[in-house]
Amino acid sequence: MTALSTSVVYTLVDTARLHPRVLSIAGSDPSGGAGIQADLKSIAAHGGYGMAAITALTAQNTQGVSAVHVPPVEFLRGQLDAIGSDIAIDAVKIGMLGDAEVIEEVRSWLAEVRPAVVVLDPVMVATSGDRLLRQSAETALRALLPMADLITPNIPELAMLLDEPVAADWPAALEQGKRLAAECGNTVLVKGGHLAGDGCPDALVNTSGLLRQDVVEVGGPRISTRNSHGTGCSLSSALATVQARTGDWETSLREVKPWLLQALATADALEVGKGSGPINHFHHLPQPPAKGAFAATLWKEAAAELDAIHALPFIQGLESGSLPEHEFTYYLSQDALYLNGYSRVLARAGALAPTEEEQLFWARSSQVCLEVESELHRNWLSTREASTQAGPVTKAYVDHLLAASASGSYAVLLAAVLPCYWLYAEAGRKLHANYLEAGSPAAHAYADWLQTYADEEFAEATRQAIGFTDAAAARASSHEREAMLEAFIHSCRYETAFFDAPRLHA
Repeated sequence: MTALSTSVVYTLVDTARLHPRVLSIAGSDPSGGAGIQADLKSIAAHGGYGMAAITALTAQNTQGVSAVHVPPVEFLRGQLDAIGSDIAIDAVKIGMLGDAEVIEEVRSWLAEVRPAVVVLDPVMVATSGDRLLRQSAETALRALLPMADLITPNIPELAMLLDEPVAADWPAALEQGKRLAAECGNTVLVKGGHLAGDGCPDALVNTSGLLRQDVVEVGGPRISTRNSHGTGCSLSSALATVQARTGDWETSLREVKPWLLQALATADALEVGKGSGPINHFHHLPQPPAKGAFAATLWKEAAAELDAIHALPFIQGLESGSLPEHEFTYYLSQDALYLNGYSRVLARAGALAPTEEEQLFWARSSQVCLEVESELHRNWLSTREASTQAGPVTKAYVDHLLAASASGSYAVLLAAVLPCYWLYAEAGRKLHANYLEAGSPAAHAYADWLQTYADEEFAEATRQAIGFTDAAAARASSHEREAMLEAFIHSCRYETAFFDAPRLHA
Protein backbone atom coordinates (compact mmCIF):
# COMPACT_ATOMS: atom_id res chain seq x y z
CA MET A 1 0.00 0.00 0.00
CA THR A 2 1.42 3.38 -0.96
CA ALA A 3 1.77 6.27 1.46
CA LEU A 4 -0.91 8.18 -0.44
CA SER A 5 -3.44 5.35 -0.31
CA THR A 6 -2.72 4.84 3.39
CA SER A 7 -3.49 8.52 3.98
CA VAL A 8 -6.75 8.25 2.05
CA VAL A 9 -7.85 5.18 4.04
CA TYR A 10 -7.02 6.90 7.32
CA THR A 11 -9.04 9.96 6.30
CA LEU A 12 -12.05 7.81 5.44
CA VAL A 13 -11.90 5.93 8.75
CA ASP A 14 -11.44 9.15 10.71
CA THR A 15 -14.43 10.74 8.98
CA ALA A 16 -16.60 7.71 9.81
CA ARG A 17 -15.73 8.06 13.48
CA LEU A 18 -16.65 11.72 13.44
CA HIS A 19 -20.19 10.63 12.50
CA PRO A 20 -20.52 7.12 13.99
CA ARG A 21 -23.21 4.80 12.72
CA VAL A 22 -24.86 3.60 15.90
CA LEU A 23 -27.46 0.85 16.16
CA SER A 24 -29.85 0.84 19.10
CA ILE A 25 -31.43 -2.51 19.94
CA ALA A 26 -34.18 -1.59 22.37
CA GLY A 27 -37.85 -1.16 23.07
CA SER A 28 -40.06 1.63 21.79
CA ASP A 29 -41.48 4.39 23.98
CA PRO A 30 -44.43 6.04 22.19
CA SER A 31 -44.15 9.10 24.44
CA GLY A 32 -40.67 9.74 23.06
CA GLY A 33 -38.78 10.05 26.33
CA ALA A 34 -37.03 6.71 26.67
CA GLY A 35 -36.12 3.61 24.68
CA ILE A 36 -35.46 3.79 20.96
CA GLN A 37 -36.77 7.34 20.74
CA ALA A 38 -34.39 8.64 23.43
CA ASP A 39 -31.51 6.69 21.91
CA LEU A 40 -31.96 8.21 18.48
CA LYS A 41 -32.10 11.70 19.97
CA SER A 42 -28.94 11.10 22.01
CA ILE A 43 -27.08 9.66 19.04
CA ALA A 44 -28.06 12.63 16.89
CA ALA A 45 -27.15 15.08 19.67
CA HIS A 46 -23.59 13.71 19.59
CA GLY A 47 -23.19 13.77 15.83
CA GLY A 48 -23.96 10.12 15.15
CA TYR A 49 -26.21 8.44 12.63
CA GLY A 50 -28.82 6.49 14.57
CA MET A 51 -30.43 3.20 13.55
CA ALA A 52 -32.93 1.08 15.45
CA ALA A 53 -33.99 -2.54 15.79
CA ILE A 54 -37.10 -2.70 17.97
CA THR A 55 -37.28 -5.51 20.52
CA ALA A 56 -40.54 -4.58 22.22
CA LEU A 57 -43.48 -2.25 21.91
CA THR A 58 -44.69 -0.53 25.04
CA ALA A 59 -47.77 1.43 25.93
CA GLN A 60 -46.32 4.08 28.22
CA ASN A 61 -46.13 7.76 28.96
CA THR A 62 -44.48 9.95 31.56
CA GLN A 63 -46.65 8.38 34.27
CA GLY A 64 -45.84 4.73 33.70
CA VAL A 65 -45.99 1.61 31.54
CA SER A 66 -49.40 0.04 30.98
CA ALA A 67 -48.55 -2.73 28.51
CA VAL A 68 -45.61 -4.44 26.79
CA HIS A 69 -45.76 -6.41 23.54
CA VAL A 70 -42.77 -8.46 22.36
CA PRO A 71 -42.94 -9.16 18.59
CA PRO A 72 -41.81 -12.56 17.25
CA VAL A 73 -38.07 -13.00 17.64
CA GLU A 74 -37.80 -13.81 13.93
CA PHE A 75 -38.87 -10.27 13.15
CA LEU A 76 -36.13 -8.87 15.39
CA ARG A 77 -33.56 -11.01 13.58
CA GLY A 78 -34.93 -9.76 10.28
CA GLN A 79 -34.31 -6.18 11.40
CA LEU A 80 -30.77 -6.95 12.54
CA ASP A 81 -29.87 -8.82 9.37
CA ALA A 82 -31.32 -6.11 7.13
CA ILE A 83 -29.22 -3.42 8.81
CA GLY A 84 -26.03 -5.49 9.11
CA SER A 85 -26.10 -6.65 5.49
CA ASP A 86 -26.12 -3.09 4.19
CA ILE A 87 -24.64 -0.65 6.72
CA ALA A 88 -21.32 -0.70 8.56
CA ILE A 89 -22.07 -0.45 12.28
CA ASP A 90 -19.59 1.49 14.42
CA ALA A 91 -21.31 0.95 17.75
CA VAL A 92 -24.26 -0.90 19.26
CA LYS A 93 -26.33 0.15 22.24
CA ILE A 94 -28.57 -2.52 23.78
CA GLY A 95 -31.51 -1.55 25.94
CA MET A 96 -34.80 -3.25 26.76
CA LEU A 97 -34.84 -6.89 25.60
CA GLY A 98 -38.05 -8.21 27.16
CA ASP A 99 -37.60 -11.97 27.42
CA ALA A 100 -35.05 -14.80 27.26
CA GLU A 101 -35.72 -15.65 23.62
CA VAL A 102 -35.01 -12.08 22.52
CA ILE A 103 -31.85 -11.97 24.64
CA GLU A 104 -30.57 -15.18 23.09
CA GLU A 105 -31.23 -13.86 19.57
CA VAL A 106 -29.29 -10.68 20.30
CA ARG A 107 -26.44 -12.72 21.82
CA SER A 108 -26.31 -14.91 18.71
CA TRP A 109 -26.25 -11.88 16.40
CA LEU A 110 -23.48 -10.19 18.40
CA ALA A 111 -21.36 -13.35 18.20
CA GLU A 112 -21.66 -13.27 14.42
CA VAL A 113 -21.21 -9.54 13.80
CA ARG A 114 -18.72 -8.64 16.56
CA PRO A 115 -19.33 -4.85 16.64
CA ALA A 116 -16.36 -2.71 17.72
CA VAL A 117 -18.30 -1.01 20.54
CA VAL A 118 -21.14 -2.60 22.51
CA VAL A 119 -22.86 -0.76 25.35
CA LEU A 120 -25.42 -2.75 27.32
CA ASP A 121 -27.95 -0.87 29.43
CA PRO A 122 -29.62 -3.73 31.34
CA VAL A 123 -33.10 -2.27 31.35
CA MET A 124 -34.93 -4.15 34.05
CA VAL A 125 -36.86 -1.49 35.97
CA ALA A 126 -38.14 1.83 34.62
CA THR A 127 -37.68 5.14 36.47
CA SER A 128 -41.36 4.91 37.35
CA GLY A 129 -40.71 1.56 39.10
CA ASP A 130 -42.37 -0.57 36.40
CA ARG A 131 -40.62 -3.88 35.68
CA LEU A 132 -39.50 -4.06 32.04
CA LEU A 133 -37.78 -7.47 32.02
CA ARG A 134 -39.54 -10.72 32.78
CA GLN A 135 -38.05 -12.38 35.84
CA SER A 136 -37.49 -15.59 33.90
CA ALA A 137 -35.15 -13.71 31.54
CA GLU A 138 -32.69 -12.51 34.20
CA THR A 139 -30.47 -15.58 33.84
CA ALA A 140 -30.27 -15.09 30.08
CA LEU A 141 -29.40 -11.43 30.56
CA ARG A 142 -26.52 -12.29 32.91
CA ALA A 143 -25.14 -14.59 30.19
CA LEU A 144 -25.24 -11.68 27.73
CA LEU A 145 -23.27 -9.27 29.95
CA PRO A 146 -19.75 -10.52 29.03
CA MET A 147 -20.39 -9.67 25.36
CA ALA A 148 -20.62 -5.96 26.18
CA ASP A 149 -17.70 -3.57 26.43
CA LEU A 150 -19.58 -1.35 28.87
CA ILE A 151 -22.53 -2.15 31.16
CA THR A 152 -24.57 0.76 32.53
CA PRO A 153 -26.99 -0.47 35.24
CA ASN A 154 -28.67 1.86 37.69
CA ILE A 155 -28.29 1.08 41.40
CA PRO A 156 -31.35 -1.26 41.66
CA GLU A 157 -30.35 -3.06 38.43
CA LEU A 158 -26.78 -3.48 39.66
CA ALA A 159 -28.09 -5.24 42.75
CA MET A 160 -30.44 -7.44 40.69
CA LEU A 161 -27.61 -8.54 38.38
CA LEU A 162 -25.56 -9.61 41.41
CA ASP A 163 -28.58 -10.99 43.28
CA GLU A 164 -27.66 -8.77 46.22
CA PRO A 165 -29.44 -6.12 48.30
CA VAL A 166 -29.57 -2.63 46.81
CA ALA A 167 -26.52 -0.54 47.76
CA ALA A 168 -27.30 2.02 50.44
CA ASP A 169 -24.45 4.40 49.64
CA TRP A 170 -21.79 5.23 47.06
CA PRO A 171 -18.94 3.08 48.48
CA ALA A 172 -21.26 0.04 48.55
CA ALA A 173 -22.32 0.72 44.96
CA LEU A 174 -18.68 0.91 43.85
CA GLU A 175 -17.95 -2.43 45.50
CA GLN A 176 -20.88 -3.99 43.65
CA GLY A 177 -19.60 -2.47 40.43
CA LYS A 178 -16.17 -4.04 41.01
CA ARG A 179 -17.73 -7.47 41.60
CA LEU A 180 -19.81 -7.25 38.43
CA ALA A 181 -16.83 -6.04 36.35
CA ALA A 182 -14.67 -8.89 37.65
CA GLU A 183 -17.42 -11.41 36.97
CA CYS A 184 -18.08 -10.23 33.41
CA GLY A 185 -14.54 -9.17 32.42
CA ASN A 186 -15.58 -5.76 31.12
CA THR A 187 -16.20 -2.18 32.26
CA VAL A 188 -19.14 -1.21 34.44
CA LEU A 189 -20.51 2.30 34.76
CA VAL A 190 -21.74 2.74 38.32
CA LYS A 191 -24.29 5.55 38.45
CA GLY A 192 -25.20 7.52 41.55
CA GLY A 193 -28.53 8.82 40.35
CA HIS A 194 -30.61 6.63 42.67
CA LEU A 195 -28.67 7.56 45.81
CA ALA A 196 -29.40 10.42 48.18
CA GLY A 197 -27.28 13.54 48.57
CA ASP A 198 -26.40 16.72 46.72
CA GLY A 199 -23.77 15.06 44.57
CA CYS A 200 -24.41 12.63 41.74
CA PRO A 201 -21.16 10.82 40.89
CA ASP A 202 -20.61 8.28 38.12
CA ALA A 203 -17.68 5.87 38.00
CA LEU A 204 -16.13 3.61 35.39
CA VAL A 205 -15.05 0.39 37.11
CA ASN A 206 -12.80 -2.28 35.63
CA THR A 207 -10.62 -4.65 37.68
CA SER A 208 -8.93 -6.34 34.69
CA GLY A 209 -6.73 -3.41 33.73
CA LEU A 210 -8.66 -2.14 30.70
CA LEU A 211 -8.81 1.31 32.31
CA ARG A 212 -5.80 3.34 33.41
CA GLN A 213 -7.00 2.69 36.95
CA ASP A 214 -9.59 0.35 38.44
CA VAL A 215 -12.04 3.14 39.25
CA VAL A 216 -12.40 6.42 37.33
CA GLU A 217 -14.87 8.64 39.14
CA VAL A 218 -16.51 11.67 37.49
CA GLY A 219 -18.40 13.86 39.93
CA GLY A 220 -21.29 16.16 39.32
CA PRO A 221 -24.17 17.91 41.06
CA ARG A 222 -27.56 16.35 41.54
CA ILE A 223 -30.09 18.15 39.35
CA SER A 224 -33.38 18.81 41.08
CA THR A 225 -36.06 17.90 38.55
CA ARG A 226 -38.86 15.37 38.29
CA ASN A 227 -38.20 15.17 34.53
CA SER A 228 -35.64 12.38 34.26
CA HIS A 229 -37.54 9.93 32.07
CA GLY A 230 -35.11 8.07 29.81
CA THR A 231 -31.93 9.27 31.53
CA GLY A 232 -30.31 5.82 31.48
CA CYS A 233 -31.23 5.18 27.84
CA SER A 234 -29.92 8.57 26.82
CA LEU A 235 -26.65 8.21 28.72
CA SER A 236 -25.82 4.77 27.38
CA SER A 237 -26.56 5.61 23.74
CA ALA A 238 -24.58 8.85 24.02
CA LEU A 239 -21.61 6.93 25.44
CA ALA A 240 -21.78 4.39 22.60
CA THR A 241 -21.74 7.20 20.07
CA VAL A 242 -18.87 9.14 21.60
CA GLN A 243 -16.83 6.00 22.32
CA ALA A 244 -16.92 5.10 18.61
CA ARG A 245 -15.24 8.45 18.01
CA THR A 246 -12.81 8.68 20.95
CA GLY A 247 -11.96 5.04 21.70
CA ASP A 248 -11.51 5.86 25.38
CA TRP A 249 -14.20 5.35 28.01
CA GLU A 250 -12.95 8.00 30.41
CA THR A 251 -12.77 10.61 27.64
CA SER A 252 -16.23 9.59 26.48
CA LEU A 253 -17.76 9.87 29.95
CA ARG A 254 -16.17 13.26 30.57
CA GLU A 255 -17.69 14.50 27.32
CA VAL A 256 -21.13 13.00 27.80
CA LYS A 257 -21.74 13.76 31.47
CA PRO A 258 -21.82 17.60 31.19
CA TRP A 259 -24.26 17.21 28.31
CA LEU A 260 -26.49 14.95 30.41
CA LEU A 261 -26.41 17.28 33.41
CA GLN A 262 -27.51 20.19 31.25
CA ALA A 263 -30.16 18.00 29.59
CA LEU A 264 -31.58 17.40 33.07
CA ALA A 265 -31.18 21.02 34.15
CA THR A 266 -33.21 22.25 31.15
CA ALA A 267 -35.72 19.38 31.08
CA ASP A 268 -38.49 21.36 32.77
CA ALA A 269 -38.59 23.79 29.84
CA LEU A 270 -39.95 21.05 27.56
CA GLU A 271 -43.21 20.76 29.54
CA VAL A 272 -43.96 17.21 28.35
CA GLY A 273 -46.47 15.08 30.24
CA LYS A 274 -47.91 15.05 33.74
CA GLY A 275 -45.40 12.68 35.33
CA SER A 276 -41.65 12.23 34.96
CA GLY A 277 -41.01 14.04 31.70
CA PRO A 278 -38.08 13.54 29.30
CA ILE A 279 -34.70 15.19 29.42
CA ASN A 280 -33.81 17.94 26.95
CA HIS A 281 -31.56 16.15 24.47
CA PHE A 282 -30.96 19.16 22.24
CA HIS A 283 -30.36 21.86 24.84
CA HIS A 284 -26.99 22.62 23.24
CA LEU A 285 -28.55 23.71 19.96
CA PRO A 286 -29.41 27.39 19.41
CA GLN A 287 -32.82 28.09 20.91
CA PRO A 288 -35.44 30.38 19.35
CA PRO A 289 -35.95 33.65 21.19
CA ALA A 290 -38.78 33.88 23.70
CA LYS A 291 -41.94 35.67 22.63
CA GLY A 292 -41.22 39.40 22.32
CA ALA A 293 -37.45 38.98 22.78
CA PHE A 294 -36.55 39.58 19.13
CA ALA A 295 -38.92 42.54 18.92
CA ALA A 296 -37.14 43.99 21.97
CA THR A 297 -33.83 43.58 20.19
CA LEU A 298 -35.20 45.41 17.17
CA TRP A 299 -36.55 48.20 19.37
CA LYS A 300 -33.08 48.83 20.79
CA GLU A 301 -31.82 49.35 17.25
CA ALA A 302 -34.79 51.54 16.33
CA ALA A 303 -34.51 53.81 19.38
CA ALA A 304 -31.29 55.48 18.22
CA GLU A 305 -32.77 56.18 14.80
CA LEU A 306 -35.93 57.61 16.37
CA ASP A 307 -33.82 60.03 18.37
CA ALA A 308 -32.09 61.05 15.17
CA ILE A 309 -35.44 61.49 13.39
CA HIS A 310 -36.87 63.69 16.15
CA ALA A 311 -33.78 65.91 15.92
CA LEU A 312 -34.09 66.48 12.16
CA PRO A 313 -34.94 70.04 11.01
CA PHE A 314 -37.67 68.56 8.79
CA ILE A 315 -39.47 66.96 11.76
CA GLN A 316 -39.04 70.01 13.96
CA GLY A 317 -40.39 72.27 11.20
CA LEU A 318 -43.30 69.88 10.59
CA GLU A 319 -44.15 69.95 14.29
CA SER A 320 -44.06 73.74 14.58
CA GLY A 321 -45.68 74.42 11.23
CA SER A 322 -42.65 76.40 10.04
CA LEU A 323 -41.50 73.81 7.52
CA PRO A 324 -41.10 75.41 4.06
CA GLU A 325 -43.89 74.23 1.78
CA HIS A 326 -41.54 73.17 -1.01
CA GLU A 327 -39.80 70.78 1.40
CA PHE A 328 -43.10 69.25 2.46
CA THR A 329 -44.18 68.95 -1.17
CA TYR A 330 -40.96 67.17 -2.02
CA TYR A 331 -41.46 64.84 0.94
CA LEU A 332 -45.02 63.97 -0.14
CA SER A 333 -44.01 63.40 -3.76
CA GLN A 334 -41.27 61.04 -2.69
CA ASP A 335 -43.58 59.34 -0.20
CA ALA A 336 -46.13 58.69 -2.95
CA LEU A 337 -43.41 57.12 -5.12
CA TYR A 338 -42.12 55.13 -2.18
CA LEU A 339 -45.58 53.80 -1.25
CA ASN A 340 -46.07 52.55 -4.77
CA GLY A 341 -42.99 50.36 -4.42
CA TYR A 342 -43.78 49.52 -0.80
CA SER A 343 -47.19 48.19 -1.79
CA ARG A 344 -45.57 45.69 -4.15
CA VAL A 345 -43.25 44.52 -1.39
CA LEU A 346 -46.16 44.09 1.03
CA ALA A 347 -47.99 42.07 -1.60
CA ARG A 348 -44.93 39.83 -1.81
CA ALA A 349 -45.05 39.42 1.98
CA GLY A 350 -48.63 38.26 1.62
CA ALA A 351 -47.57 35.71 -0.99
CA LEU A 352 -44.90 34.30 1.33
CA ALA A 353 -46.98 34.40 4.53
CA PRO A 354 -47.46 30.99 6.19
CA THR A 355 -50.96 31.63 7.58
CA GLU A 356 -54.20 32.97 6.19
CA GLU A 357 -54.28 35.66 8.87
CA GLU A 358 -50.91 37.01 7.78
CA GLN A 359 -51.78 36.72 4.09
CA LEU A 360 -54.88 38.84 4.61
CA PHE A 361 -53.02 41.38 6.74
CA TRP A 362 -50.26 42.05 4.22
CA ALA A 363 -52.72 42.08 1.31
CA ARG A 364 -54.85 44.70 3.09
CA SER A 365 -51.74 46.70 3.94
CA SER A 366 -50.68 46.68 0.31
CA GLN A 367 -54.11 47.95 -0.69
CA VAL A 368 -54.00 50.71 1.95
CA CYS A 369 -50.74 52.00 0.50
CA LEU A 370 -52.34 52.45 -2.90
CA GLU A 371 -55.89 53.49 -2.05
CA VAL A 372 -55.95 55.17 1.36
CA GLU A 373 -52.60 56.56 2.44
CA SER A 374 -51.83 57.94 -1.01
CA GLU A 375 -55.13 59.87 -1.15
CA LEU A 376 -53.82 62.71 1.00
CA HIS A 377 -50.72 62.86 -1.15
CA ARG A 378 -52.77 63.19 -4.31
CA ASN A 379 -54.98 65.89 -2.79
CA TRP A 380 -51.98 67.96 -1.77
CA LEU A 381 -49.82 67.27 -4.82
CA SER A 382 -52.57 67.89 -7.39
CA THR A 383 -52.41 71.65 -6.73
CA ARG A 384 -48.62 71.93 -6.46
CA GLU A 385 -45.62 71.35 -8.64
CA ALA A 386 -44.13 68.11 -7.44
CA SER A 387 -41.32 65.84 -8.49
CA THR A 388 -42.29 62.74 -10.41
CA GLN A 389 -38.84 61.17 -10.25
CA ALA A 390 -37.63 59.11 -7.31
CA GLY A 391 -34.84 60.85 -5.44
CA PRO A 392 -31.65 58.98 -4.50
CA VAL A 393 -32.85 58.09 -1.00
CA THR A 394 -36.26 56.93 -2.23
CA LYS A 395 -34.71 54.79 -4.94
CA ALA A 396 -32.14 53.27 -2.57
CA TYR A 397 -34.80 52.50 0.06
CA VAL A 398 -37.16 50.83 -2.41
CA ASP A 399 -34.27 48.88 -3.96
CA HIS A 400 -33.35 47.65 -0.47
CA LEU A 401 -36.92 46.45 0.13
CA LEU A 402 -37.12 44.80 -3.29
CA ALA A 403 -33.86 42.98 -2.57
CA ALA A 404 -35.32 41.70 0.71
CA SER A 405 -38.42 40.66 -1.19
CA ALA A 406 -36.34 38.76 -3.73
CA SER A 407 -34.41 36.91 -1.01
CA GLY A 408 -37.29 34.47 -0.61
CA SER A 409 -37.20 34.74 3.18
CA TYR A 410 -40.50 35.79 4.70
CA ALA A 411 -38.80 36.61 8.00
CA VAL A 412 -36.14 38.86 6.44
CA LEU A 413 -38.75 40.63 4.33
CA LEU A 414 -40.87 41.40 7.40
CA ALA A 415 -37.86 42.82 9.22
CA ALA A 416 -37.14 45.04 6.24
CA VAL A 417 -40.68 46.45 5.95
CA LEU A 418 -41.25 46.85 9.70
CA PRO A 419 -39.47 50.23 10.23
CA CYS A 420 -41.89 51.94 7.84
CA TYR A 421 -44.61 50.93 10.28
CA TRP A 422 -42.79 51.22 13.57
CA LEU A 423 -40.64 54.33 13.14
CA TYR A 424 -43.35 56.15 11.19
CA ALA A 425 -45.91 55.33 13.88
CA GLU A 426 -43.64 56.35 16.75
CA ALA A 427 -42.47 59.57 15.07
CA GLY A 428 -46.05 60.41 14.17
CA ARG A 429 -47.34 59.65 17.66
CA LYS A 430 -44.92 62.13 19.17
CA LEU A 431 -45.68 64.77 16.52
CA HIS A 432 -49.40 64.45 17.13
CA ALA A 433 -48.98 64.53 20.93
CA ASN A 434 -46.90 67.70 20.71
CA TYR A 435 -49.48 69.22 18.36
CA LEU A 436 -52.22 68.56 20.91
CA GLU A 437 -50.06 69.85 23.73
CA ALA A 438 -49.59 73.10 21.83
CA GLY A 439 -53.38 73.57 21.80
CA SER A 440 -54.08 72.19 18.31
CA PRO A 441 -53.60 75.55 16.58
CA ALA A 442 -55.99 75.84 13.64
CA ALA A 443 -53.51 77.99 11.79
CA HIS A 444 -50.96 75.19 11.71
CA ALA A 445 -50.01 74.66 8.06
CA TYR A 446 -49.83 70.90 8.42
CA ALA A 447 -52.67 70.31 10.89
CA ASP A 448 -54.54 67.91 8.61
CA TRP A 449 -51.38 65.86 8.14
CA LEU A 450 -50.50 65.71 11.83
CA GLN A 451 -54.01 64.61 12.75
CA THR A 452 -53.69 61.54 10.52
CA TYR A 453 -51.03 60.24 12.90
CA ALA A 454 -53.73 59.67 15.52
CA ASP A 455 -55.26 56.91 13.40
CA GLU A 456 -55.79 53.95 15.74
CA GLU A 457 -56.13 51.57 12.80
CA PHE A 458 -52.56 52.31 11.77
CA ALA A 459 -51.38 51.91 15.36
CA GLU A 460 -53.07 48.51 15.54
CA ALA A 461 -51.59 47.52 12.17
CA THR A 462 -48.17 48.46 13.52
CA ARG A 463 -48.67 46.24 16.56
CA GLN A 464 -49.70 43.37 14.31
CA ALA A 465 -46.68 43.87 12.05
CA ILE A 466 -44.39 43.78 15.10
CA GLY A 467 -46.05 40.59 16.35
CA PHE A 468 -45.79 38.84 12.98
CA THR A 469 -42.12 39.80 12.71
CA ASP A 470 -41.36 38.55 16.21
CA ALA A 471 -43.14 35.25 15.49
CA ALA A 472 -41.25 34.85 12.22
CA ALA A 473 -37.98 35.32 14.13
CA ALA A 474 -38.95 32.53 16.54
CA ARG A 475 -39.40 30.17 13.58
CA ALA A 476 -36.23 31.30 11.80
CA SER A 477 -32.71 29.89 12.07
CA SER A 478 -30.04 31.84 13.93
CA HIS A 479 -28.45 32.76 10.59
CA GLU A 480 -31.79 34.04 9.30
CA ARG A 481 -32.31 36.11 12.47
CA GLU A 482 -28.95 37.75 11.85
CA ALA A 483 -30.12 38.63 8.34
CA MET A 484 -33.38 39.98 9.79
CA LEU A 485 -31.53 42.28 12.16
CA GLU A 486 -29.31 43.55 9.37
CA ALA A 487 -32.29 44.22 7.07
CA PHE A 488 -34.14 46.02 9.89
CA ILE A 489 -31.17 48.24 10.72
CA HIS A 490 -30.73 49.23 7.08
CA SER A 491 -34.41 50.13 6.80
CA CYS A 492 -34.24 52.19 9.99
CA ARG A 493 -31.37 54.18 8.56
CA TYR A 494 -33.29 54.70 5.32
CA GLU A 495 -36.25 55.98 7.36
CA THR A 496 -34.03 58.64 8.93
CA ALA A 497 -32.51 59.54 5.58
CA PHE A 498 -35.97 59.73 4.01
CA PHE A 499 -37.12 62.37 6.53
CA ASP A 500 -33.91 64.31 5.97
CA ALA A 501 -34.03 64.14 2.15
CA PRO A 502 -36.32 67.21 1.66
CA ARG A 503 -33.75 69.49 3.27
CA LEU A 504 -31.04 68.20 0.95
CA HIS A 505 -32.89 67.76 -2.34
CA ALA A 506 -36.00 69.96 -2.35
